[in-house]
Amino acid sequence: MPGGRIIATSWASNLLFAATAVPHALGVDSFKAPAVATALLLFALSMVVWPWVFAAAFTRSAQGDDIVVANLFLTVGDAPREVRMQLFWALAVNVVIAIGTTASEPFGALVPMLSLGLVGLWAARYGRFPPRPGSTS
Repeated sequence: MPGGRIIATSWASNLLFAATAVPHALGVDSFKAPAVATALLLFALSMVVWPWVFAAAFTRSAQGDDIVVANLFLTVGDAPREVRMQLFWALAVNVVIAIGTTASEPFGALVPMLSLGLVGLWAARYGRFPPRPGSTS
């Protein structure tokens, strides 16, 4: 599957997030520091992924692909169904973990930015987009 590493990264980030945030949310005080550190680390990674997404999308747009935010993040560039399911399920699981744990560790609310960024990264790198109207490509 193209972009399998991006999909695997999305699921792996969920496992890491859950492994630290859930025990802390359940009252295991020794997980407070790891939960905060993990949430901030995953958010920091999203700050790397998002510029990468927009740079890749800009490059493809400059080459003649019709890329807009809606088809970058919602249709994932006409990705195969299996890819869309994996990416959006990983995002949904991430949001559920964030909602369930944010009361005990508020930085967890930032973590879904990584999963959403990975959706866009897959689309920007592997998605199929129609040609931009008026492009010569």
